[in-house]
Amino acid sequence: MKQIAAAKFKEQCLALLDRIGPEGLLITKRGRPVARLMPVTNDPAALIGALRGRITLRDNLLSTGVRWDAES
Repeated sequence: MKQIAAAKFKEQCLALLDRIGPEGLLITKRGRPVARLMPVTNDPAALIGALRGRITLRDNLLSTGVRWDAES
């Protein structure tokens, strides 16, 4: 991941946003990481249902597997 000082990022912010790579950019202040800039890859709404048909459930999802009686 590429690194850039916060002051330099401030100067070149718009240009950096235009050419941000898939690995992102680490922003540092006095040599210490303070932020990570990552590109937006997908619309989060597109993830809903993305795994339909790829996951199978083996047992009852809502069961702990422990038998108990609420009356006792």
